[in-house]
Amino acid sequence: MKQLLQQYSAYNLWANTILSGRLAQVPGDILHKDMGSSFGSIYKTMVHLMEVENVWWQRLKLQERIIVPEKDAEENFEKVSKGLVMISKQWSDWVHEANEKNIEHVFGYYNSKKEFFKQPVYELLMHLFNHQTYHRGQIVTMMRQNGVDKIPATDFIAFSRKK
Repeated sequence: MKQLLQQYSAYNLWANTILSGRLAQVPGDILHKDMGSSFGSIYKTMVHLMEVENVWWQRLKLQERIIVPEKDAEENFEKVSKGLVMISKQWSDWVHEANEKNIEHVFGYYNSKKEFFKQPVYELLMHLFNHQTYHRGQIVTMMRQNGVDKIPATDFIAFSRKK
């Protein structure tokens, strides 16, 4: 299990890094254009990616009061991108340092609706990395709809081939 999660965490970091790098070259009006997607715009979807990784990190660390980082990153794409890559690296580092007990540990947390759940850490990790892939796909679609070219391949297989 650990080896698989190491690959997924490294992949998540890689994909967020290359997508952030490409988006840094996209004009702000495209980043902020409401496309009617889950979070509206490319920018807001990137904020969501960063928020989610931060919120799950705080839950894993049993932080009692969850702080949503979006409030500090409003309208600053560079800050959002750097924050996303930084937290993705933090996840990757954690997974690489974790042992099987850490990964299989069942922890309790409250979701955003104040509902309590207990789950093993590996389920959280699988959810997190899958969730990020889903929303990166939305970002790629919004990029294409806005005529952005040179879209990087962020599929897991592309990551695997680069190793």
